[in-house]
Amino acid sequence: MAGNLGRGQGVTPVKPMNNAKSLPSLARFGAFEVSFELREIRKHGMRIQLEEKPFKILEALIENAGQVVRRQTLCAKLWPDTFVAFEHSLNTAVNKLRSVLGDGAQSPRYIETRPRLGYRFVAPVERVNGAAPLAARAASASA
Repeated sequence: MAGNLGRGQGVTPVKPMNNAKSLPSLARFGAFEVSFELREIRKHGMRIQLEEKPFKILEALIENAGQVVRRQTLCAKLWPDTFVAFEHSLNTAVNKLRSVLGDGAQSPRYIETRPRLGYRFVAPVERVNGAAPLAARAASASA
């Protein structure tokens, strides 16, 4: 039945994902720790460089961990008020994020592709509110 739907029919409207209040200040998964306040990601306590768009994708995926985040929703978050062909740009940003996480599309540990729908964060996420990042805690403990 879904194959009979035309463009724009039967599609849930895209909701902006600007409410950072639902995000924890810190999230951990696997060997990674993400600080949404500092906008940084660490692996085993070492800071990893991650561009803005891939970070925003990670933010949206963690905010909705276990649920599919539609491609249109990600594009609204990454390119608000812009009407561009985003397919290639979104794919590039997701691939950069996967590269940083050491993840692959064929056997995902973190980001699962849902063909023609979007992406889902599949790893367990520990959410920590108001906690200092591991590196900051380690530095203060050794002082």
